[in-house]
Amino acid sequence: MYDLTLIGIGTGNPDHVTFQGAQAIQDADLILIPRKGENKADLAGLREEIIAAVTDTPPQIAYFDVPQRRADDGYLRGVDEWHDAIALRWHEAILTHPGARHVALLIWGDPSLYDSSLRIAARLEPQPMIRVIPGITALQALTAAHAIPINDLGAPYVVTSGRRIRDEGWPANASKVAVMLDGECSFQSLDMADYDIWWGAYVGMKQEILIKGHLDEVAGDILANRARCRADHGWIMDIYLLKKRAI
Repeated sequence: MYDLTLIGIGTGNPDHVTFQGAQAIQDADLILIPRKGENKADLAGLREEIIAAVTDTPPQIAYFDVPQRRADDGYLRGVDEWHDAIALRWHEAILTHPGARHVALLIWGDPSLYDSSLRIAARLEPQPMIRVIPGITALQALTAAHAIPINDLGAPYVVTSGRRIRDEGWPANASKVAVMLDGECSFQSLDMADYDIWWGAYVGMKQEILIKGHLDEVAGDILANRARCRADHGWIMDIYLLKKRAI
């Protein structure tokens, strides 16, 4: 039997790993690292760099290929089946190292915010003891990079996905909205003249790009930078915060 530790690693900057996270990496017998294709090979490389930065003798590493998510049978069903498939890949990777008792995964951001690692871990059989080491979230990194608070005084904010912005529009009663997991720049579905934006890509990393301003004035810059970075690196991780402008 083994235990499984999910370690939040922030946005990929080794400095974002907490002392507790570094200790958990050092204590692991085996670390699982996902591979998402050749164009995203440096995502695995960044995890390897973090492991090397906090350990003198790195633990064993088991790589697994992330399956493709189906989208032809509804979003929720596609995600559910995808999580089943990923859990199977985790299980198969762990079986290749039968002596491992302390298994870990390095989770981009934090396992508690817009990440499915806990849902996937719950599907493992037999069920290991699961431990979570919190990390810096992309949302924390974004607001710190722009030196802004996420909330307005006495006002709620919402954290949501690009899909829900496209499908449902601006959330009712929200002062600010943080949008994650948005590969389609869904802010374009809003009346852009009504909003301010604080956008960041590769936040906290050496490639960091930050753009802020009236959405209708900077949207073009965001789209152009996003397309260029995706072409240059094969992947991009970005996040943004929107605020409705006072009329």
